[in-house]
Amino acid sequence: MTWVLSRVLMLVMTAGIGGWIGWFLGHWMLAAPVAAALGAGVAVGLMALWDSVRAHRLVVWLRGDQTEDAPRLGGLWGELSYRMERGLRDRERRYERERQQLEQFLLAIEASPNGVILLDENDHIQWCNSVAADHFQLDPQRDKLQRITNLVRFPAFVSYLQSHQFGQPLALHNARGRAHLQVLVRDYGVGGECRKLVLSLDVTDRERSESMRRDFVANVSHEIRTPLTVLSGFIETMASLNLTEVERKRVLFLMQQQTARMQSLVGDLLTLAQLEGSPRPSADHWVAVDPLLMRIAADAQALSAGRHELACERQTHAELAGVETELLSAIANLMSNAVRYTPEGGRVELQWRWLPDHGAEIAVIDNGPGIAREHLPRLTERFYRVDGSRARDTGGTGLGLSIVKHVVQRHGGELRIESEPGKGSKFRLLFPAARVRLADAPAMGEESAPAALAGGEDR
Repeated sequence: MTWVLSRVLMLVMTAGIGGWIGWFLGHWMLAAPVAAALGAGVAVGLMALWDSVRAHRLVVWLRGDQTEDAPRLGGLWGELSYRMERGLRDRERRYERERQQLEQFLLAIEASPNGVILLDENDHIQWCNSVAADHFQLDPQRDKLQRITNLVRFPAFVSYLQSHQFGQPLALHNARGRAHLQVLVRDYGVGGECRKLVLSLDVTDRERSESMRRDFVANVSHEIRTPLTVLSGFIETMASLNLTEVERKRVLFLMQQQTARMQSLVGDLLTLAQLEGSPRPSADHWVAVDPLLMRIAADAQALSAGRHELACERQTHAELAGVETELLSAIANLMSNAVRYTPEGGRVELQWRWLPDHGAEIAVIDNGPGIAREHLPRLTERFYRVDGSRARDTGGTGLGLSIVKHVVQRHGGELRIESEPGKGSKFRLLFPAARVRLADAPAMGEESAPAALAGGEDR
């Protein structure tokens, strides 16, 4: 109530000043009633002028941006300016809190792995995060306030959005390159507004995994069904027909072949399951490379039976950190593939080479028919065959390169494949420096590495 007291004091002072002016005029110049009225008028005018000045200062502040403090006027106008300033500051704080909350909310949506688009009642884009922009090829700033159906022209999406039947998600295939999207729309809004929330999820990996699972089951079923069908036919033949001894031996030989084929397939499947389910091999168990390569060379010579020219590295003086059976399986797989697929008279090489980064490379090189470029990225897929009939003729299960890839990755390395039709193929197993050392050294260090590199250059 301080402004009331100040107002009363102002009136008292004004009345006093007016009375004094009236007394002065009445005593010296005018009649008393006229002098009193004139004094009162002057006093009221002064008070009005003072109020107008303070009101003008307050109006000037209100017309500005209110970034500075309100004028300190005192009295009624001071109280008004204080209340206005406090109301404005409270509103600014509430606005800032809401702005920060909205910003945090949008940042949380931005961090979401799902795409999010906010549409108004006319399907205009109000906001979208970067994931949704990538899914639908949008620009979050440029495309704001644009109708989404003018930018996303997939007929299935447009129909889904216009149908208002959002009970089930929409599957969009090849929405972005080879991507598969799952789109879900939900209505929201208050006060009669019907806005839409568009959610998108990239399910490409899930679809690929599901497709691989279906293909895997189908391939395993097919691979096992074929020898089972052959075995069933032979068993029925032996049970229903009187075969000669020669025919019986031939049938038993073929049955043995099919049984071996199933055993090989089951063995490879078990190997893959074991590789995928077991921890990475220890880096402190060292395997001598030379005996490993000698065993692989002997197996390759037996498989080739003199039909190929074989060149195998034998003196590496190196050791690899890992599991001997896994390394033997991977390298032997590559070597047996090269022998099987290289025509008679061709050349197959097994090479060892030190790399500049102190790692090492085991390469299997042949001058066989080669592989077309479009097949190279899929060669390590399970049951993938460039020529299915030819692969079965050579006795392969379609799992060999998949096993090789898993083995080398478990040992911290990488499988690289280079091939051209008519120019042969090169399969390289690259091992990191941490898993390679000279046989005489406890580890690959500063002294042993130059010698190893020099040996690689001589070869």
